[in-house]
Amino acid sequence: MNQYKIKQDICEIGRRIYAKGFAAANDGNISVRVGDNEVICTPTMHSKGFLKPDDLCTIDMDGNQLAGRKKRSSEALLHLEIYRQRPEIKSVVHCHPPHATAFAVAREPIPQCVLPEVEVFLGDVPITQYETPGTQKFADTIIPVVKNTSIVILANHGTVSFGEDVERAYWWSEILDMYCKILMLAKQLGPINYFTEPQERELLEMKQRLGWSDPRLTEDYKDCDICGNDIFRDSWQEAGVEQRAFNPPPRMGTGENRPASSVSSDTEALIQTITNRVMMELAQ
Repeated sequence: MNQYKIKQDICEIGRRIYAKGFAAANDGNISVRVGDNEVICTPTMHSKGFLKPDDLCTIDMDGNQLAGRKKRSSEALLHLEIYRQRPEIKSVVHCHPPHATAFAVAREPIPQCVLPEVEVFLGDVPITQYETPGTQKFADTIIPVVKNTSIVILANHGTVSFGEDVERAYWWSEILDMYCKILMLAKQLGPINYFTEPQERELLEMKQRLGWSDPRLTEDYKDCDICGNDIFRDSWQEAGVEQRAFNPPPRMGTGENRPASSVSSDTEALIQTITNRVMMELAQ
């Protein structure tokens, strides 16, 4: 394994992140696992746009620094937890893509069944509950969702994506941010149009032929609504996630929308109560 080449690749991805506006100032961090107990990672308080191979650190799987003249990133614990949960993962990229981070701040789930590339490359995207960055509690927030995705939205923070190499890990962040941007633009024009179930299944079959897994293709989720964000829906309440900005797609096979959330129902009830009172006052 050519560790110098890996360090060059990390620096290149750092430049892309900075150039795309995914990491202001010293935001973000990148790592690559190079052994059972060795991880190369970016240093703290250093712009990702101007990294040199000599700036990078080597740490063990407990977060102890083994090499490097600069201190390792404080958020390395998040990377290490992903490596522990997913031993096949070789690289992790954490950054703050602005459009995806807007969804993180709003805690709005990412709609499914809209763009082919997103269905094939990403699938359902979870949002974690919020914890203070840099802590083990923060790192632990990915545990309930990390095995069923390649990218996670960190509530009120940013994204973390992972894959078999640093470029692939970065791709998922770029795809997700572009998708979130398109969703915001499309919403200004009118309602979002969703794929039909046969159209979505064609995409999932394509994904399967490419050798990529998707929880929606497994026995555990065979009876779920294929476009209904069902993979991570059980985590929404604890994470404060709720569909507010984007209407859910029709339930597959029924043509009916999902029922509104309890908060939305309460809001509608309050509006109706106020309307009734106003009408009574006008009648008098």
